[in-house]
Amino acid sequence: LFLLFFSTHEELKTLDVDDVFFSTPEDIAARALKPQGGVNFIRTFKKQTEDQAVNLPPNLPELVQNASYVQSPDHLVWRYFYDLKGSAEYPFPGGVFQWARYRINGTGLNETEKIFSESLNKHENTLTLATLRIFSNGLGQPHFHFNANEMGYVISGCGKVGVVASDITANFNIDIGDVIFFPVGSQHYIKSVCDEDLLLILAYSTGSQLETLRMNDYFHKTADHILAQLFFKEQNEFKKIPIP
Repeated sequence: LFLLFFSTHEELKTLDVDDVFFSTPEDIAARALKPQGGVNFIRTFKKQTEDQAVNLPPNLPELVQNASYVQSPDHLVWRYFYDLKGSAEYPFPGGVFQWARYRINGTGLNETEKIFSESLNKHENTLTLATLRIFSNGLGQPHFHFNANEMGYVISGCGKVGVVASDITANFNIDIGDVIFFPVGSQHYIKSVCDEDLLLILAYSTGSQLETLRMNDYFHKTADHILAQLFFKEQNEFKKIPIP
């Protein structure tokens, strides 16, 4: 079972090998592939009624005798593969975050992570992927991303989500199999409300280092006298908010 994310804001367009093949004239395919039997061999291919991108033939064991392949060298594998489950954990009050990410200059990354990070940055409209585990009754505090849309899929648990965008505020429940979306610049939070942990896979659409600002950060980075004016509250009251 695979969970796939695609970095496009337009309708996804895909061409499968069989679709392209059957859209190519027989004589052109024969001249390109040069099979034994020529065009007569090409004519033995029959287009299936079902899309073969999602359906396997019922007689697959009869058709495939050898499915082995040669593993590519590590310096190539690490450009396209990242062991997220085995990567470093980043704990926060209420949960744990693991991340296949891009970092400027590879800061804080090991050698394999640097190769993967450099590969991410070479491609336009790339994605970075993460897992977010929020412990029971834990909170992923309100925050927003300056440079990325965020999409998530719920693996286990259940929770509550809030989104504050420029023109709307929304709060709703999430459960296993649900997909959530946070547009760039929208503040959002996720809270676990089940006895078990809430586990999500998250994707961020950015080809650069993800830029995030959390509620406790922007409260502390705003002068107390400004907060006093905004909230009609005595300036020294904001000293009660602990520094992270």
